[in-house]
Amino acid sequence: MKKADIQARIDELKMDYIRIQGDLDKLESTGGNVTMLEKTLSRMEDELNDLRKQLDKASE
Repeated sequence: MKKADIQARIDELKMDYIRIQGDLDKLESTGGNVTMLEKTLSRMEDELNDLRKQLDKASE
């Protein structure tokens, strides 16, 4: 994967993460079940970490 592709995916994940976090906050304030959204955010965090490692290697 090229450096630009990795950065584009990171940017996309960040935008999705922010959106989902907002949804989670709204759902939590109304007493909804947030378990699935929390799991989704956790998976996204893991993917972001992996992509950042790939980006570091691509820079070398």
